[in-house]
Amino acid sequence: MSVLLLSHPAGLRHETGTGHPERIARFRAVTEALAAPGFVGLIREEAPEATREQLGRVHPARYIDAVLETRPEPGRLTRLDPDTVMSAGSAEAALRGAGGAVAAVDAVLSGRVQSAFVAMRPPGHHAEPDRAMGFCLFSNAAIAAHHARAAWGKQRVAVLDFDVHHGNGTQAVAWDDADFFFGSSHQYPFYPGTGAAGETGIAGQIVNAPLAARSGRAAFEAAWTGRILPALDAFAPDCIIVSAGFDAHRDDPLAQIELVEADFAWITAEIMAAARRHTGGRIVSLLEGGYDLDALAASTAAHVRTLLAG
Repeated sequence: MSVLLLSHPAGLRHETGTGHPERIARFRAVTEALAAPGFVGLIREEAPEATREQLGRVHPARYIDAVLETRPEPGRLTRLDPDTVMSAGSAEAALRGAGGAVAAVDAVLSGRVQSAFVAMRPPGHHAEPDRAMGFCLFSNAAIAAHHARAAWGKQRVAVLDFDVHHGNGTQAVAWDDADFFFGSSHQYPFYPGTGAAGETGIAGQIVNAPLAARSGRAAFEAAWTGRILPALDAFAPDCIIVSAGFDAHRDDPLAQIELVEADFAWITAEIMAAARRHTGGRIVSLLEGGYDLDALAASTAAHVRTLLAG
């Protein structure tokens, strides 16, 4: 199966300060894991920068300006909220995260590749249209979804999110859009406080499957096979984008869902099966969270290995 890997060294230049969980070492861990011999079949390209037009489909101009103009002097940091930090290299990294998501959509929907994985940081699913939040600057998955519409005419878009934290930013974009499906499993109650089962959007097109701490594999599988994937089938998307966070791993320091690498391979295979039913098997996947370096590396490898196996 042809799989495109989009990344860029700018991911090494987004500095967050000593002790911050969303750190440069995450990028190195993912990059090194995907450099192993088993991934020789990946098509590797650099993530481009997103354009203002692409960002503007989700974020207002004043917010884009505020992010891009926040360029601290080298060695200094600026906090946009208690968790979200920018350094001299952060704006470029964020632009390439969003631009990589757009390029992945182009590569997949053009038929050049079957699927694509964007290995960039910072993550994106907490960024709301006019607010940075939870380590995130731009709402990459939502930007990708809107690009699929604008450039490829894919009206019914879906974002599937298995990060342990609820993707409040993606949900905010999808909320009033009956043709934007958002399905998420996540620990609850937990950061960021959204994601209750009763949050369903304007047309019931948002499906939240909250999971209790330490609920583990059985509850995770039931959330997807019993709720999210049947709703996705009923929605019948034209395009599927994945927010691939690996912080539901049992070794992650920030959460307690207690999954292992095999669980991420399983959900990847389930999403691939759904994609075969609706999108010709085409999938765009974007790296979100994951904060234990070994667990992040192994889980990302399991996800991409499953994409490669087809």
